[in-house]
Amino acid sequence: MTAPRSGYTLPVFACASALAALQCWRDRRCPDSVELDLVTPNQRATVAIEQGACLDESSALAITRSDPGDNLDLTRHTPVWAKVSIGPGEEPLRLLGGEGIGKHQEKPEQAAIYRYAQMLFQTNLAPWYQVGQTLTVEIILPEGRALAERTSNAAFGIVEGLSLLGTSGIAQALSAPEQLTAFQADLARKARESSLLVFCLGENGLALAQEWGIASRYLVKTANWLGPLLVTAALEGVSQLLLLGYHGKLIKVAGGIFHTHHHLADARLEILTAQAAKLGLATSYLQTLLASSTTEAALQQLRTWEQSDGQTWATPLYQAIAETIDQRAQAYIFNHTEKSLQVGSLLFDRSRRPLALSSTGQALLTQLDVALELPS
Repeated sequence: MTAPRSGYTLPVFACASALAALQCWRDRRCPDSVELDLVTPNQRATVAIEQGACLDESSALAITRSDPGDNLDLTRHTPVWAKVSIGPGEEPLRLLGGEGIGKHQEKPEQAAIYRYAQMLFQTNLAPWYQVGQTLTVEIILPEGRALAERTSNAAFGIVEGLSLLGTSGIAQALSAPEQLTAFQADLARKARESSLLVFCLGENGLALAQEWGIASRYLVKTANWLGPLLVTAALEGVSQLLLLGYHGKLIKVAGGIFHTHHHLADARLEILTAQAAKLGLATSYLQTLLASSTTEAALQQLRTWEQSDGQTWATPLYQAIAETIDQRAQAYIFNHTEKSLQVGSLLFDRSRRPLALSSTGQALLTQLDVALELPS
């Protein structure tokens, strides 16, 4: 059986298009391919260029086509454009999100181009910088707006397109069992270095952990495999775990759901409503929460009620959810391994802001030397 083929993540193709456009501007012809430094991992890659053209004396455009390998990735074969222009300016590089690149709903001027993508462009375009000139790169995904409707971007406040998100240039092609095995191997390796680890549910959790200054040696990506990885952590000698995730996914653990893919189980609104009932919210409020379209919509409804009636609902409710997550995770680990771990949890909202932190989670963050401002 042929092994699955790895490919590259979307930021790599965006950067390759920019490099090709620059070469096209300089040489007045489009290269067949470009070579670039992936930064993470520390290796070089060659990317085929589909088309390119000089637009005028100071700008050019080039196009690659996304190839994530044998992954189930909705960006497969999508065209990735980069328009580059060079003109007078003080800053060496301006990175813009054009059509199809997502924008932050609360800060529409801020394109959804994250840390790894920025590093990739800065590293590979640095040889093109000139004193007194600014290199402007505009990334365009013609199909990005339509593809974004098939993602959960809107839940994180990203609208009108896709994010240039990721922590590596390699898109690993893994089947479900292979993915779990790879995550377990990463966990075991990091457990040998530290008895305190941070489980990041998804790319957004991983990116936030890095932004908040948590060292990569503590970070373990779990995807939806939370249950098996909790057990693996106990068996590998981990004694402290911080669970970090978007509230619309991590809330499932408060209901005893330890494989978080929505195809297998989805009782998020039921869990939220049950916790609200324990808190004493009125029946009419509970009915509204249960009828919400998403947990994010329910959170916004809670915040609306706070403004209208002066009561504080969201903070104590999500604090209770965070404490319940800790209890459920610790019980799950003990039931499967007869080992006791200290588990804390940290939930964030669609704006990527901390939403709730359990008391144990606070103690673990202190050990990690991270201070976060939480809603009062």
